[in-house]
Amino acid sequence: MPVTDGQRSASPRTASAKISVLHSASQWWRDIAAREGRLAASRKLVMELAEFVRGSTPERRRQRYGDTEYDWEHRVNTTSAAVGWHDRLLGIFHSPYQPTDSALFHEIIATLSRQPGFDFRDFTFVDLGSGKGRTLLMAADYPFRRIVGVELLPSLHQIAQENLHRYHNQSQRCFAVKSIRDDASRFPLPAEPLALYLFNPFPESGMRRVIANLERSLLQHPRTVYLLYHNPQLRRLIGESQALEKVDGTHQYSIYASRRA
Repeated sequence: MPVTDGQRSASPRTASAKISVLHSASQWWRDIAAREGRLAASRKLVMELAEFVRGSTPERRRQRYGDTEYDWEHRVNTTSAAVGWHDRLLGIFHSPYQPTDSALFHEIIATLSRQPGFDFRDFTFVDLGSGKGRTLLMAADYPFRRIVGVELLPSLHQIAQENLHRYHNQSQRCFAVKSIRDDASRFPLPAEPLALYLFNPFPESGMRRVIANLERSLLQHPRTVYLLYHNPQLRRLIGESQALEKVDGTHQYSIYASRRA
């Protein structure tokens, strides 16, 4: 039985919004300039654009096809190799798309399952910045209460929905799965126990919004929330939060839990 995407609940405003490269670049530059100065922001912009050009060469494009093993096995499209230049350019100012490695994801979930009193059936899995939906498909192997992906870029969200319809796996345990088109850094978090997954999907400004959003949600609806942070480059920001504490992890990922009142 295939995964279903449930209701496609993005608002008309969100669904119809076009993501502008110019607006994204301007906001990215302003965020860096506010912290490090205009000269540093301009230098970083030039460096990022130069890397984008290098990444567009035929050799670099071929290298990105190294993540297709999962797609071949499950007949889906979650590889980073097939991401167009427009979304790759937007990725500079939001976060570049890269699918989660299957073996590492299952390691992260195994670590989560060992937390005291954890029961998959009590938790909703939410992937903030879900891209083409590979993590949603892998999470469906576990009996979560439900699974939600949140992705800003329309083209990646559309591919995620197609993958959800196409996916077949005998090991699937959760069938309440959907992808939502929205800004993951401002997404209203469900008022229920959560396992939040992040594959370093935000620049610093976006990560601060995510943490503030989570802190407000916990204040309004106290509950158990686990934050699964893959490639935790901005873990220092989470360490500043009084609402979360680190409970496990390796150099590749960190797991945080909401502090008990």
